[in-house]
This record gives sequence, C-alpha cells and structure tokens, in this order.
Amino acid sequence: MSGNLGRLYRGETTFNFFGRRWLGFGISIALMVITVVSLFTRGLNLGMDFEGGVAWEVPAATLTVEDVQAILDQNGVDSGDAKIQVLNGSDGDRIRAQVGAESEAVKSAVQTALAEKAGVKTDDVSVALVSSSWGRSITEKAVRALLVFFLVVSLYIAWRFEWKMAVSAIAAMAHDVLISVGVYSVIGFSVTPATVIAFLTILGFSLYDTIVVFDKVHDNTKRFSASRVSYGDITNISMNQVLMRSINTSLAAVMPVLSLLVLGSWVLGAVALQEFALALLVGLMLGAYSSIYIATPLLGILKTRETKFKSMANELHLGDEMARIAGTGKKAARVVAAEVSSERASENASREVASVSAALSHPPRPRKKQRR
Repeated sequence: MSGNLGRLYRGETTFNFFGRRWLGFGISIALMVITVVSLFTRGLNLGMDFEGGVAWEVPAATLTVEDVQAILDQNGVDSGDAKIQVLNGSDGDRIRAQVGAESEAVKSAVQTALAEKAGVKTDDVSVALVSSSWGRSITEKAVRALLVFFLVVSLYIAWRFEWKMAVSAIAAMAHDVLISVGVYSVIGFSVTPATVIAFLTILGFSLYDTIVVFDKVHDNTKRFSASRVSYGDITNISMNQVLMRSINTSLAAVMPVLSLLVLGSWVLGAVALQEFALALLVGLMLGAYSSIYIATPLLGILKTRETKFKSMANELHLGDEMARIAGTGKKAARVVAAEVSSERASENASREVASVSAALSHPPRPRKKQRR
C-alpha cells in the first residue's frame, strides 16, 4: 500500500499533535463549559427509574399521541410534563406514557380510559410503578463504583508506568464522562440505569485507548534516553506510530454500537438499546479523541518540566526531521539515503583527488637507454 494511506497504516505519518495541543484543549474546555452551564440550567432528563413515577403502555393500532395527552389531562395529570413515546416492535406499535408519582385511583382511571380509547382489554394496558428511592440507590452505587474505578486505575498506571501518566489518564476519563453527560443534558436524552452502565463502559474504552498510546510513549522514552530528543518529539512520534491502531480500534468498537442503535432501536423499536447505544457512541468517539488530544499532550506538558527535558521544552521537529528522528518510513529512508550517498560521493571524490595528487607528486620514472 502506497501513498498517504499506506504511510498511515505503517505509522509513518508526521502529524504535529503536540504542537497543536492547545487547539484540542480549547475545544475540550469549551465543551466542558457548555456541559456545566447546561447541567446548572437544564439539568438531566432523569428517567422514571431515578425519579420514580408511573408508566402506562398501550397498543397503538387506533391510538395517537394526542389521544394519550387528552386522556392524561382529563384525569388531572399534566400532559406537558409527561414523557410519551411511540415504541416500534415486532408485535406492533405501542405508546408509552410516563409521569411522576400518582395515586392508585388516577393510575386505574388512566388505565381504563386508555383501554377504552384503544379498543382493547384493561389488562392489555400495562402499568409500571417505580419508587424514587430505588433510583437514588442506583445513583449512589454508580458514583461509588466510579470513584473505586478511578482509584484502582490510578494505582495500577502509577505502578506500571508512572504517576504522571496516571494523572493524565484520569483527567482524560473524567473529560469523557463529563462531556458525555453534557451531551445528554443539552439534547435532553433520558438518563436510565442502562445509560449509567454505558458511562462506566466508556471509562474502560477510554482507558484502553490511552494505555495503547502511553505504552508506545514509554517505549520511545527508553529508546531515546541516550539521545537529545525533547519529550514533545517523543509524544509526536509515538502518537503517529499508533494512530492507525487507535482508528481501527475505534471503528471496530463503533460499528457494533451503530448496529445496536440503528437496527435494535430504530428498526426493531427496542428503546432500552437506544438509551445504552447513544451513551456508548458518544463515549467511544470522545475516548478516541481524548487519548490523542487530552491524555498524551497533558503528559507531555508534565514531563517537559522535568530537569532532563526542561532545556528542550521549545524544541519540536516536524516533517522530514520528525521522520528522521523516528527512523522509519520512506521519507526518513530517502533523507538518510541522500545523506549516505552524499557522504560516499564526498569520500570517492576525496580518494580521486588524493590519487591524482599522489600521481602528480610521484617522481617520473627514468627512461631506458636505447640500444644502438
């Protein structure tokens, strides 16, 4: 495979990731500011499992969303605060109406009215009741699991690599979760237990992609330990070498999630899959982004303050120079080959000059006497 795509697959690109780190930081800071503002102003659209309430599901063959809204209003339930969804399934469409906590009389009255309007039996209209205390318990357990995960991961990375890599990895994971939650707040997606599980899954993927880059950075740090190479160069070389691997990993993870979202949710009508797949899709893309534009540049900033790299903090080799330092790729090979050819040409020229000089400085051979 030749061309730019071939160089990408062989890890021979020379993108200046570290030099553009502030662009990535700026985008992330802007997204986090939007997230914080949205959380304080709009909040999260918590599902019934967290807030508690009542949900009715009724066959929608002869029923519309407007009919359901009218029935709720007639029974003293504000339809403006209700969450009404049309669920597509293999056994036909169903309408789901979810509201806050209501009395037993209201639940029965709405169930009966929905059954009469849809032309079905009362038992065909399902009623689900969830206590808000159960949702609070789920939230508390999720937060504890998140904190324990951060602690264990930090200790492992600090033991396996160093504490600066642990700090950078935790910052990238916190970045991914915060912005993912912000997306749910801004767009208004419903947050359910499935969403929380997806957020925890995001952390695992984000960590995996970051460790892949950190492992290459760790190897290159040892490789260039005896050379005068800045840590910015080391991070640039490392990220270019594993760039295709990160892209392939992200694509391999995103494709099944897209199938869950498109086929499972939109085609088959499994709303629970939609809640899970949306969080995964957002988190996977953020995890791939943060491993390159957040975790590794942040590590580079922390490392350039060390005594060994501080004097080279502003040194950054780009293009052919980066390829030459990395020692891989056709571009580097051409540079090295040109230098070798130049050196050999100089040596050959020097030898020729020396041989000519020696020939000119050698005394002439005496002529033989001619016989008479």
